[in-house]
Amino acid sequence: MATKTKTISSSSTFSLYISLLSLLSTASAFSPVDHYLINCGSRAAETSDPDHRIFAGDDSRFLTSTRTVQLETTESPPPLSSSPLYHTARAFEHPAHYAFPVRDRGTHHLVRLHFYPLQNDYNNLFAAEFHVVANGFLLLRNYRIPETYNFPVVKEFVIPAASDQLQITFIPSEKSNFGFVNAIEVISAPNDLIADVAQFIDLDKNERILGLLRNGFETVHRLNVGGFKVTPFNDSLWRTWLTDDDYLVSNDGSQKTHFGGRISYQMGGASREVGPDNVYSTARLIKSSDNSIPNVNMTWSFQVDKGYRYMVRMHFCDIASVASNMLYFNVYLNGNLAYENLDLSDVTNSLLASPFYADFVVDEESSGSLVVSVGPSNMSLPRAVDAIVNGIEVWKLNNSMGSFDGNVCAGYVWRNWRRGHTGVLVPLVAVIFLLVSLSVFFQRRRSSGAVAWSRLPVDVSEANLKCGNQMSSMKG
Repeated sequence: MATKTKTISSSSTFSLYISLLSLLSTASAFSPVDHYLINCGSRAAETSDPDHRIFAGDDSRFLTSTRTVQLETTESPPPLSSSPLYHTARAFEHPAHYAFPVRDRGTHHLVRLHFYPLQNDYNNLFAAEFHVVANGFLLLRNYRIPETYNFPVVKEFVIPAASDQLQITFIPSEKSNFGFVNAIEVISAPNDLIADVAQFIDLDKNERILGLLRNGFETVHRLNVGGFKVTPFNDSLWRTWLTDDDYLVSNDGSQKTHFGGRISYQMGGASREVGPDNVYSTARLIKSSDNSIPNVNMTWSFQVDKGYRYMVRMHFCDIASVASNMLYFNVYLNGNLAYENLDLSDVTNSLLASPFYADFVVDEESSGSLVVSVGPSNMSLPRAVDAIVNGIEVWKLNNSMGSFDGNVCAGYVWRNWRRGHTGVLVPLVAVIFLLVSLSVFFQRRRSSGAVAWSRLPVDVSEANLKCGNQMSSMKG
């Protein structure tokens, strides 16, 4: 059934903005300026993964920490189904720093972290708990690999890189005192991957917001709607797109469709880096077969963390209409009207099979569930396609602390680790210094009589752990 909502008419400025989202896109193949693929803990110079990508070993060019452990799987032979990337890992009991030179400064960079709890002689990797910090952003806090997860776990972030170096630091937590990582990817993103503007949607608001490029993003969900799983081999940014079946709440009256023709990417429209052909050539749609228009919506539900803003990117490509200017539908987020009477012909210069995307930002303060729906509008036509979706992406935005994982900043976990270890180190140094002082005292007393001395002023008071700046420096 159609979602009940407080109606907010879409303005002409919104239509204009949404048409200009990807003005920087180009038709040429994407070749990233910065492209680092690291197989952590590997003794080999190069390792090829199942998608034929070449990963380098994590030697001293990138790994700047020395107190780490190289892990190799003890399974013999290793599982044939697992990638060679997950036969090794880098473990650490102290902060481990990876530093990557940045040539494409001022752009966002993709950061992917691979985790696979391989069998080894070092420790049970399911017991590892650690934090991850990158360029002042807190990516993961007290992170543990869930034992029920479908391995491997790949965490993907898109963060700004303004300086000539992107540093990723892994910090063990106090509970486990160790952590690990199997592989790291750092790739400069194309300019049109993230736009600086989006439409903010709330119960009482439908307005344009600016400044998104100041944020980092964590990929939470990425779906190929109506199609099959898309692997990194078939994506120019080496992303994975899952099928949407497990997220689809309402499927009444909808159907899947596949397009065998050529996707018409246009200058100024969505590029292959925004969405690959395999996403835009499949879809779910609502279609009327008679003179009545179906009173149904297609609805997807996504579990998300409370207390963050999320950007929802919806991918559209009219691969089902027989002619242009026949498809009109509404888009809803959390039951609120996000786009009324979306006309794909209007935003694609009346070209069918031409991709288009729209970004929406929502607050998730309490429910922990983000709901996306599309359905016919009051301009929908009988005997025509009345709604279509090709792909959906959900990104978490960092909070005001620069964190994707809790209301603390990156500097907090770093200083907290230092405090925990300084608490052991300072008394030890004090005891040694005291013994040396006593030795000197008695030696001088034997030689020249009593000498007055004062107690060493060892200050072990708790440091101020408040975050003065979310991007505070964290030098090891």
